Amino acid sequence: MIRCISPIDGTVYAERTTLSGAEAADAVSRAKAAQRDWSTRPLAERIALVQAGVANVGKMNDEIVPELAHQMGRPVRYGGEFGGFDERASYMASIAQDALADIDIEDSGAFRRMIKRVPHGVVLVVAPWNYPYMTAINTVAPALISGNAVMLKHASQTPLVGERMAKAFHEAGIPKGVFQNVFLDHQTTSDLIAAKSFGFVNFTGSVSGGRAMEQAAAGTFTGIGLELGGKDPGYVCDDADLDAAVDTLIDGAMFNSGQCCCGIERIYVAEQHFDAFVEKAVAIVNGYKLGNPLDPETTLGPMAHKRFADTVRTQTAEALAQGAKAHIQTFPQDDGGAYLSPQILTNVSHDMRVMREESFGPVVGIMPVKDDAEAIALMNDSDFGLTASVWTKDVARAESIADQIETGTVFMNRADYLDPGLCWTGCKDTGRGGGLSLIGYHNLTRPKSYHLKKA
Repeated sequence: MIRCISPIDGTVYAERTTLSGAEAADAVSRAKAAQRDWSTRPLAERIALVQAGVANVGKMNDEIVPELAHQMGRPVRYGGEFGGFDERASYMASIAQDALADIDIEDSGAFRRMIKRVPHGVVLVVAPWNYPYMTAINTVAPALISGNAVMLKHASQTPLVGERMAKAFHEAGIPKGVFQNVFLDHQTTSDLIAAKSFGFVNFTGSVSGGRAMEQAAAGTFTGIGLELGGKDPGYVCDDADLDAAVDTLIDGAMFNSGQCCCGIERIYVAEQHFDAFVEKAVAIVNGYKLGNPLDPETTLGPMAHKRFADTVRTQTAEALAQGAKAHIQTFPQDDGGAYLSPQILTNVSHDMRVMREESFGPVVGIMPVKDDAEAIALMNDSDFGLTASVWTKDVARAESIADQIETGTVFMNRADYLDPGLCWTGCKDTGRGGGLSLIGYHNLTRPKSYHLKKA
């Protein structure tokens, strides 16, 4: 049984029964049978059906927004995820014809030689709870468009998301076997992967979860895409627009209660701006309203689960014991459970877990740096590599710094955004593979060569 415990009040919001091993195998069989017909449909038809399914999700948004608040705590004032959900799916639809086009090598009187991109077959998408619609559509849309069948396994914290997507896509005309929402426990998921049930697996989640996926796939040669943990840095150079940097980086650290894959978890500031940056950051955070996410006045909701908040509290307490300075007093609404006060820490170092391990909560450490070299060394002093945010007025300087940072994406003068035209990827313990963009289609298909002698 999968149970969603609402962070609002600790009650069971939804529960679903997981599939047995036999039921899960039957679902795979239905997907494989349905995929064969789906892949023969014209590409334009597949694109249109996916776009119609996306539009159907948009029609549900008034119901989805409070559901998300109940499931994972995001305040209703932010209006859900449909904007990004639609942007990503629409972009992938717009580039599909070119991304999946045949590569013609020769078409002469003697030979027809080309490379086609063909679907893997059945793609398993294991999606996280923090941005449950946007992270899922990153793979679901291009996988379906490129001719794969998709099985979506959502996180236990957001079980209603997959049901919503399945309803929307089926009503649009996508066959039920082609897109299936499934409730699976960890062992059944591993067993299916080990049994070569899927042509490709995309997982977004924890580092330990990624390791479990790789272990399950060992020896099967199943393709795996992994987007795992992060400890994303921001660097404020000496020539930065300080007000813009503070506003964006602190929002990137605190939005969604810090539960963002590419959220800012550590900030390095040119030493001459350090005091002013911290002062401005503290003023912003002290203006937040922590509370029930169903209240339109709430700007900071609870974390998705008490155990996630406990991790942040423990990291923060350890840092304070090691000499860090806390700048935010405990909010009255902090209940010691899922409702957690935001925190800004200074006097921090990389000897502290809060600066090295993923926090995934509303806490950020800020350190002064003397120059670009010191900032680059600190940004690279991490087991993770998802995004980094550099603040400067000099594009050439930003690109030079970016070339030296070990990460998947580098932003200049912005943060915490996923551009569907660029490859969403990471390095080190953040994982491997790449989603969205042209490269996303390449990862969800395989090249197949044709060497046709005409005579």
